[in-house]
Amino acid sequence: MAKLESNIELEAAAFRRLLAHLDERKDVQNIDLMNLADFCRNCLSKWYKAAGEERGIDIDYEDARELVYGMPYSEWKEKHQQPATPEQLARFNDIEAAKNESN
Repeated sequence: MAKLESNIELEAAAFRRLLAHLDERKDVQNIDLMNLADFCRNCLSKWYKAAGEERGIDIDYEDARELVYGMPYSEWKEKHQQPATPEQLARFNDIEAAKNESN
């Protein structure tokens, strides 16, 4: 197998593992991911959609979210999303403000 094909297969496997890991950790909320790593499940959905568009493939955002969340987003949100705490929101706002100051 050519190196490029191997890389693509490995990257795809790593992406699938990331999705499985996030699925196993439904307790980790998107705001937690944003505060710690500056990305979340919605970001992954947007990146997936953008990657398709860069290759001439039209991917619906809700379809991309269903791939990332493993179910329709509305269902995931109802079953697993918790309200953000004041502390989480304050941290998020502080991080966003710091990013805006540096730009």
